[in-house]
Amino acid sequence: MKLKSVAVSLASLLFAGLVGAQAYPAKPVTMIVPFAAGGPTDTVARQVASVMSKSLGQTVIVENVGGAGGTIGVGKVVTAPNDGYTILLMHIGISTAPSLYRTLKYDVTKDLEPVGLVTEVPMTMIAKNDFPAKDFKEMVSYVKANKAKVSYANAGIGSASHLCGMLFMSAIETDFLTVPYKGTAPAMTDLLGGQVDFMCDQTTNTTSQIKGNKVKAYGVTSMSRVAALPDLPTLNEAGLKGFSVGVWHGVWAPKGTAKPVVDKLVAALQAALKDDGVKAKFADLGTAPEPVARQTPDALRTHLAAEIAKWGPIIKKAGVYAD
Repeated sequence: MKLKSVAVSLASLLFAGLVGAQAYPAKPVTMIVPFAAGGPTDTVARQVASVMSKSLGQTVIVENVGGAGGTIGVGKVVTAPNDGYTILLMHIGISTAPSLYRTLKYDVTKDLEPVGLVTEVPMTMIAKNDFPAKDFKEMVSYVKANKAKVSYANAGIGSASHLCGMLFMSAIETDFLTVPYKGTAPAMTDLLGGQVDFMCDQTTNTTSQIKGNKVKAYGVTSMSRVAALPDLPTLNEAGLKGFSVGVWHGVWAPKGTAKPVVDKLVAALQAALKDDGVKAKFADLGTAPEPVARQTPDALRTHLAAEIAKWGPIIKKAGVYAD
């Protein structure tokens, strides 16, 4: 009788879990964005969340949880209930945090459930309007010759602009002065005002400045040109062979989220990335949805592992760490 009772209890729990998964979602879903509202990752999240809401039949609410290079927001999702009602949209910084932060309280490869890749935003190398170099080749020569006095702006440790700067230093084998800011907006403000010399940032932030002739643009960091900036060469074309860095974004759920729930999130994400409105908005930002084959848990899991392996040695060589 005792064994029969245990079996009945287990069956009841299993049935309840299946029913819960089938009913999901029965209330709004919160998408955590680990950065301030209005930034490039927030812009991507809000476009995706809006259409995911239609597919899920429940509102997907974007909640901005900034601080510590995105690690606070990621941590909030790691410790959230694994019922599918709290999910994460995070960028490339999730792959650099394990090397940058000495005291991470979670393992990004073990404590999150991948849903899928969203988009990879190219970056642009830009400078203040009166920067002396007329093209990228001259820019590299000028930076090398004036490394003690040129200044490179970034949006803070672990930001996309910080990572691009480290990769650029490594590629041209030259150290230069880096000036960290508390976000992209103040960095761009000082670049426009001529207080700093150059920076590398996402097309979501730089396209309008380039089109408005407010900055001098030297190239894009993708291996192919960007449709929104067709006349701007890639850095690979401009002479920095093989240089490629983009700000990819992915969606995760807390570890242990039931597969039927993850499957519904995958389907909603893929529906959002097929939406013509999302595609058009992404195009305005200089990017596009990832191919369908990469909009899956396995693709995101593989990509994250490869990115951690790529950035770890670069960060270690640079000797840059955060507490």
